[in-house]
Amino acid sequence: MNRIQNLFAASRRSGRKIFAAYLTMGFPDMEISRRAVEALIENGADIIEFGVPFSDPMADGPVIREAGRKSLERGTTLESVLATIAQLRGKYPQTPFVLFSYYNVLFSRGLEKFASEAEAAGVDAVLAVDVVLEDRAELLSVLRAHGMTLVPLVAPTTPLERVAEIAKGVEDSFLYAITVKGVTGARTELPPELEQRLGEIKSVSGMPVLAGFGVSTPRQAEMIGHAADGFIVGSAIVRILLDHPDESGVEELGRFAASFR
Repeated sequence: MNRIQNLFAASRRSGRKIFAAYLTMGFPDMEISRRAVEALIENGADIIEFGVPFSDPMADGPVIREAGRKSLERGTTLESVLATIAQLRGKYPQTPFVLFSYYNVLFSRGLEKFASEAEAAGVDAVLAVDVVLEDRAELLSVLRAHGMTLVPLVAPTTPLERVAEIAKGVEDSFLYAITVKGVTGARTELPPELEQRLGEIKSVSGMPVLAGFGVSTPRQAEMIGHAADGFIVGSAIVRILLDHPDESGVEELGRFAASFR
């Protein structure tokens, strides 16, 4: 089994829900990003999603867009993100690492070259936001050849029949269930029908399900945990670094992560 499967197997045995954390890498700089990852893991995050900044982040809300813009201005590249992942892999050999990006970033690098570099860095899975079921075969094939898998997205409007199709061939991963329509960003409330929807996704897919987009409080995470295998926090984490783009932000991230445990 891979690291993702091992984590979810341990979660089922213990009953402990999975906490996945997203960071826009390279903001406010790569050193702070690296230390932020360490703070998140050491305070309870189980999976890290390493966001590669992109110039046209269509799925991202204003917080992640702003962080991505500033990261690109500082010269962050896919190569520098992978180098940081490689540093962190040595310190955290069992933590699943997901590279979060857009297809153009990967394609521009060359899929084979990218996959080889990602494997060497210690990436477990790739989440390419704009790659849909019908277009994922080539990317998934290249990832498989390098011991990695793909994390598929499931939208609030995705029919359950399509959810079942999306799950085929990526059973060694997890489904990222989007909680709300629209782009990323913290919400004060999540949809009342979300718990039922997550249960249906789990039922038809037979896969672990994590829910994200809008999750910003332990109360929301607990609600999600009633039906899903865990939760994903992104914009609320990036917001902390936007407000505190220095070492104090790293310390605040540690306290924030611990509150979810």
